[in-house]
Amino acid sequence: MRIDIITVVPGLLEGPFSHSILKRAEDKGLAMVRIHNLRDYASGKQKQVDDYAFGGGAGMVMMIEPIAKCIDALKSEREYDEVIYMTPDGKTFDQKMANELSLKGNLIILCGHYKGVDERVREKFITREISVGDFVLSGGELAAAVVADAVIRLIPGVLNDETSALTDSFQDGLLAPPVYTRPANYEGMEVPEVLLSGHQAKIESWRFDASVRRTKERRPDLLEGKGF
Repeated sequence: MRIDIITVVPGLLEGPFSHSILKRAEDKGLAMVRIHNLRDYASGKQKQVDDYAFGGGAGMVMMIEPIAKCIDALKSEREYDEVIYMTPDGKTFDQKMANELSLKGNLIILCGHYKGVDERVREKFITREISVGDFVLSGGELAAAVVADAVIRLIPGVLNDETSALTDSFQDGLLAPPVYTRPANYEGMEVPEVLLSGHQAKIESWRFDASVRRTKERRPDLLEGKGF
């Protein structure tokens, strides 16, 4: 997988992709993330990428020309499955969407900034609009990093334990159960006995029941219509 992220503040994205699982994915040749500074595609001495909105109003709007030049340049080198725009009014990102995107080959992610992009960008180039929640960030960079992380970790071979991603919260519509490690007894707080039993069927049954209980307590909305 290759993910190209278009941004006006590339420095915000330097850290997330140079460490941990995302760095490991690139080292293994399983995923590649490239950051593109939109100002490199802007014209004029000032490398302007934004302008005032027609009709007035507060805030600046990202211009269509530099975005078009960047996307066209990327598309001239390879085919892309999706051109994603990070925006508060997009569809809320969830595990189902992460699973779907992890099966893609190449993605472009455009990070919104200021008051957003010229609407013609959305009409001409964007195939999917994504939000990470009902709140507003200073730009789409951190949201793009969230999406890239959630998607890349699902690619087979990225995680050391390939079953790990399949047991994450939300993969089966439930929150993950509680987990424990050594010591088995810490100041009188004991690990549930079943987890020490070695009886895998009983352990899996306990984990499922614990997942359901935790989901009922913390995210009952996830259980609507499921008969739990």
